[in-house]
Amino acid sequence: MKAHSSLARRTVGYLVIAQFNAFFLAWAATLGLGLAGVERFTQSWDELAAYRTASLVVDSLKRGADGHIEIEPSSGLQDEVARIPKLKFAAFESKSKTPVDGSSPELVARLEKVIEVNSSHTHFVLPSDPETPALGFMGPARTPYGRFHIATYHATFRLEDLFHSMREDLLTYAAYFVFAVLLSGATAWFAVRQGLAPLRDAAAEVAKIELDSLSKPLLPTDVPVEVSPFVDAVNEALRRLDAWAIRQRRITANAAHELRTPLAVMRARLENAKASALASELLSDASQLRSIVEQMLVASRLFEGQVSMDQEVNLSNLTAGVVAGLLPLAMDCNRFLDFEANPPHAIIKGNQRAIECVLTNLLDNAIRAEPKNGTIFVEVNAEGLISIIDHGEGVSPDHTDMIFEPFWRKSEKLPGTGLGLAIAKEIVDTHGGKIWVEETPGGGATFKLVFPKVSDVGDAVA
Repeated sequence: MKAHSSLARRTVGYLVIAQFNAFFLAWAATLGLGLAGVERFTQSWDELAAYRTASLVVDSLKRGADGHIEIEPSSGLQDEVARIPKLKFAAFESKSKTPVDGSSPELVARLEKVIEVNSSHTHFVLPSDPETPALGFMGPARTPYGRFHIATYHATFRLEDLFHSMREDLLTYAAYFVFAVLLSGATAWFAVRQGLAPLRDAAAEVAKIELDSLSKPLLPTDVPVEVSPFVDAVNEALRRLDAWAIRQRRITANAAHELRTPLAVMRARLENAKASALASELLSDASQLRSIVEQMLVASRLFEGQVSMDQEVNLSNLTAGVVAGLLPLAMDCNRFLDFEANPPHAIIKGNQRAIECVLTNLLDNAIRAEPKNGTIFVEVNAEGLISIIDHGEGVSPDHTDMIFEPFWRKSEKLPGTGLGLAIAKEIVDTHGGKIWVEETPGGGATFKLVFPKVSDVGDAVA
């Protein structure tokens, strides 16, 4: 399955990229304004060469034989002097303010007083040159020998100076830039998370939707206009699904109602037919079909709200009645039924006919699964838990959940539609109950179902 990406992470990622783009565009715009002559941003192309030329001077700093630092022009600085004969440079120790050997005497004479009062960047022009644009630049620099002030004069622009200038500006404002990215990223994360809160609330409401709650739309209270189309679309989809579900339930109910009469006639004829193994098997099949049809009809009426769910149902008496009703069928199939209720009266709230259909279906399945001359045990315990225990082939642990899926059958060779247990589960779920299957000790299947709000009323309740 493809992993879902985080909108908050994507937003923060885009914001970081936007910060880099903004820095570059702002730097380019400022440079453009300066080169265009706008007074506040005035600068020249040659000013961009100051960073690169200062780096050449730093690379040329060496410790002399006497232990003092001096400028011994590197090959790069020599090439630059050959390219620009007017190039001058100087270096001053930042702490002592003293110039190093090899510095231009003219620059030393003009700057040794300036550096005493200004430890930051300085733009200057020597008296022999026009006042603008600035031709000389001095600023602090880190070197292998400590902190120095490097001065250059008449540095001349090269194309690579664009990169050096941008890199220096980025390093200068690196801390600001990092904190800006982190702060804006955290702000974006918080804003996105908070902004998506209504969407998460709507998703939580969608997750609560069940088949019997399709008619309840999502509440659009306090939903932002950006989320409102999503809520409206979900409500419209729910409306269509609800209409489709209603049509399907009505078709199912009508089909079940129409099948009741021919099945009743079939059963009557089989009951009056001459006793035989075939007649017994056909009667068993007809009973199962009638059970499924009754469940379909009851389930449809439950979902439509056409039947009451507030009836007081005595589980013990109801189960006993179902066992008594199926006893003749079991005996015809050479099976026996054993019923036990403890306590004798367990009362729940629900629909008696629906629960009766579920018990009939489960017990009919047990009769079919039980070996000949075997006994099916039916129990109702003190908590109102109903157990129907057979000793047939049982249910594989891999199939314990699948058997309640519609149309699922262990094998196509086996009789049945695969609907009975699925409908039974829907009815139990509608009552807020639970149905499951366990392995019978020694072999077989034990179906269990329990309903909420069970109360024991003792023998005084009929």
